[in-house]
Amino acid sequence: MKGTVLITGGAGFIGSHVASELLSAGYQVRVLDSLVTQVHGNNPDRPEYLDEEAEFILGDVRNPEVLDEALAGVDAVYHFVALVGVGQSMYQIAEYTSVNNLGTAVLLERLLKHRVRKLIVASSMSIYGEGLYVTPDGQPYMHASRGTRQLKAHEWEMIAEDGRPLRPVPTPETKQPSLASVYALSKYDQEQMCLIAGRAYGLPTVALRFFNAYGPYQSLSNPYTGVLAIFASRLMNGKRPIIFEDGRQLRDFVSVYDIAQACRLALEVESAQDVVLNVGSGSAITVTEVARKLARVLGKDIDPEISGKYRVGDIRHCYPDISQARRVLGYKPSISLEKGMRDLAGWLDRQTAPDRFNEMREELASRGLVV
Repeated sequence: MKGTVLITGGAGFIGSHVASELLSAGYQVRVLDSLVTQVHGNNPDRPEYLDEEAEFILGDVRNPEVLDEALAGVDAVYHFVALVGVGQSMYQIAEYTSVNNLGTAVLLERLLKHRVRKLIVASSMSIYGEGLYVTPDGQPYMHASRGTRQLKAHEWEMIAEDGRPLRPVPTPETKQPSLASVYALSKYDQEQMCLIAGRAYGLPTVALRFFNAYGPYQSLSNPYTGVLAIFASRLMNGKRPIIFEDGRQLRDFVSVYDIAQACRLALEVESAQDVVLNVGSGSAITVTEVARKLARVLGKDIDPEISGKYRVGDIRHCYPDISQARRVLGYKPSISLEKGMRDLAGWLDRQTAPDRFNEMREELASRGLVV
C-alpha cells in the first residue's frame, strides 16, 4: 500500500526516523507536531533532522480543526503523540492525561469522519511494569512486585511470596499489564482505545510496544527521555552517569532504525491487524554495562555512579520476547548495540548536550519519588 501517511508526533525522535523510512519506501508523509518545548527547546521550529520531503503541520492533536486539516487525503495514520516520562507523569498528571489520553480520543473521533486504511499506535514496555519471571522450578510467576520495605532495605531482586528467588525471562505480549505510573496507564489507554475503536469500525490497527529506543535525534535536553540519551548528556559534560539501585537491572536497547523497520512492516503486512507486538532488539543487558559501553564508544574514561537509591515506579527487569513480531511482520532487528552506539556517537560529536539530570532528580526527590 502506497499513498499518504500521517505521523502524529512525527517531529519527535522515533517519528522522524519513521518518516524517513516511509519516504525511502515511496510513501508521501505528512507530520503533525506541536513541538513541545521540553523536547524541542524554548523557540521551537521545524527540526533540521526532519526529512525535507515530509510535509509539516504545526498543531495540537487535541484540536479537531487541526486534525481535519492533517487527515485530509490520508491513507494511514501513525499515532506517536505522547508526553514521555515515567517520573514526571506522577506529578504532571493532568497534562499527561490530557495529551496522551484525550489526544488519542480526539484523533479517534476524527477518524470516524476521515476513514483510513490502517492505524498504527506507539505503545510502550512501561505497561508491563515488571517483566515476566519464573520460579526456581521454571513455573511462570505473573505478579512479581517489590514492596516499600524491600526497596528501603536495598533488596533489589525479585522474590516470590514464599521467599524463593525469581528469575527474569523474556516478556511476551500475553503478560498481564501492571501499571506502575500515570505514563504507563496513559500508554495502555492509548493502545487499547485504538484497538477497541479499530474493531468497532473495521479499521485495521496495530499497537507496537517499543522497548528502550536509542539513536540520533533523541532529545539531549529532556531529562525524562531515554536512558542512553541521559547517560550521553552526562558523559559529554565530563560527569558520571547516575544509576539507580545497584545497576544490575536488565533492559533491552533497540536501535531507532530497527524500530522504523518494524513500523513500516506494520503498515505493509496486510495480515497485521488487531494485534499487539513487542519491538526490541531481542537481547538483554544490565544498565551498568550499557553505561560503560557508551563511555568507551564516546572515548570517556568515566565510570558510572551507582547511587543505591530508587525511584518510585521503577521496575527491576524487563526485556521482550520478540518472536511474535518476527512471525507476524517478518521483523528482523539488524543493528547491534555496538554498531548503534557508534552511529549515536557520530551524531553526538556534532551536538551540544545540556546536562539536566540533577534538575530532574531534585524535582522527583522534592515530591518523595526518589528515595
